[in-house]
Parts: sequence; C-alpha cells; structure tokens
Amino acid sequence: MTHPPDATMFITFVFANVWAKVRQPSRVPAQTGDAIRNIDGLHGQQTGLGWTGCAYRNDQTAPMHILLVEDDNDVASYIASGLKERGHVVEWQSDGKEALVRATCEVYDLIILDRMLPSVDGLKIVNVLRATDDRTPVLLLSALSDVDERVKGLQAGADDYLSKPFAMSELLARVEALVRRGSVSATSEQTVLRFADLEINLIAHTAQRSSMRIDLTQREFRFLEYLVRNAGRVVTRSMLLENLWDYNFDPQTNIIDQHVSRLRTKLESGGRSRLIHTLRGVGYIVRQ
Repeated sequence: MTHPPDATMFITFVFANVWAKVRQPSRVPAQTGDAIRNIDGLHGQQTGLGWTGCAYRNDQTAPMHILLVEDDNDVASYIASGLKERGHVVEWQSDGKEALVRATCEVYDLIILDRMLPSVDGLKIVNVLRATDDRTPVLLLSALSDVDERVKGLQAGADDYLSKPFAMSELLARVEALVRRGSVSATSEQTVLRFADLEINLIAHTAQRSSMRIDLTQREFRFLEYLVRNAGRVVTRSMLLENLWDYNFDPQTNIIDQHVSRLRTKLESGGRSRLIHTLRGVGYIVRQ
C-alpha cells in the first residue's frame, strides 16, 4: 500500500509545484512558507488510486477550466450544472486542503471558492494563492452577506464576491466578466481599449468615437471602461455598484440608470449608433 507523505514532505511537494507554476522563485515571498505551514494538519489524501497529488490538464480544448470548491453537495451540483451547460470543464473539490493542493499545482481559468470550508477556509486559500503571486481569478461565495465580510474577502485577494443565495444568471455573468476581463481588445499591460468606433485611452483618460472626443467625468470614464472591458457580456447592476461604488452605497439608488443615460447621450451624439444596451431585469451589455 502507498502511504501519504508526512507533513514536511507534503509542504515540499506543494512548494515544488508552486515554484514550477510561478517559474520565478525569486518572486515568491518568504511569508508563503508561513502561510502554508500555518494550515494545521495539511497532508496528502489516500484514495483508491493512491495519493492524490498534482495532475495535469487533459482537456486542452475546453473553453474554460474551472475549479469549484464547495462543501455543500446541492449547491455544488447546481453551480456545476449551470457551468457545464455553457460548455465549461468543472473540477469539484469539497475539502479546503485538497482544493489548495489542486489550486497550487494545476492551471485554471477561474476558481469559484466557498468562504466557509472544512479544514481550510476560503480566505486562507486566497491568501496562499496571492502570496505565491498566483493571479488566477477567484470568485468568492458566501452566506455571510454583510459589508464587513465582503470587504474581508476582497482584501484577502478575491476578485469578486457573491452572496448566497444567488441566481444562476448572475453567477454566469460574473464568471464571464472575471475570466474575460481585459481580453476584449486589451490586456492589463495595454493602454488603449477599442470597441467598434469607440477608443478609450487609459493613460490620458480620454475617450473618442470616430476621432471625435467625448468629455467624461472621472466616474463616467471608469463606468465606460468597466463596460467596455466586459463588452459582449452581461454586467448586472450589483456588479457595477460593487466595482465602481462603495459597498455602503444604497442599492436602491437610481445612480446606475443616471450614468447610463448620460453616457448614452454623450456616446450617441451626432446620430451615432447605440453601444450600451439594457437587458431588462438583468443589467447592461455593450454590443453593436
């Protein structure tokens, strides 16, 4: 019988894979070791196939490879079904320790992570990932919906936070926005976003359509930038509030509608076509 390695060997194993993934050992902060060692009882798991260490992705043709970490079977099944219907490959883990191993040795397009997990909670997993400079997008799920908990999740390094219960349509919208963010016409290193005849200069903070300058306030500029980065995908009102305003902002306010209206007026002046479209009861989408 193959026995799982002891804790020291396991941590060495995790680090070997983290370093291989990062490929730049000098960038791994010294506190990474402390972050992993502080997870009490971390060790390999014995299964019918032997010790479950790192595996390598077999399906290279899948549009998205998603790690789902959720200890509630019903919730996990609900999420996985919705994602698979969109053609995504979903790997499910219910235990925090095993999820940490998978996250540090496998390549994923996105990690959907429950806040409260057995063995290792979601915040600690995010902390370890960010300490190793792993920038895989993380969507944190939690029944803890108060402002302080959401702030803790984002401060730990999560990219987005979704409170339970949630509609599948919003989960899918957030997933697509996170994974595709910045890949429409620009990466995070590029300085110009383009969609149709609209051009946004991220350095000069200017926008123009068909070479005609559009005067925008700072908030309008950020609003438009966020929409264009997610062009072709639904952006909900709550996503806009959470990314562009404080969490304490009144969700019943019509500030979103006011900004959309002002942006449309400026973008459509001179008879230009509409770019920001409303999906009633869902949110907004930028498309031609």
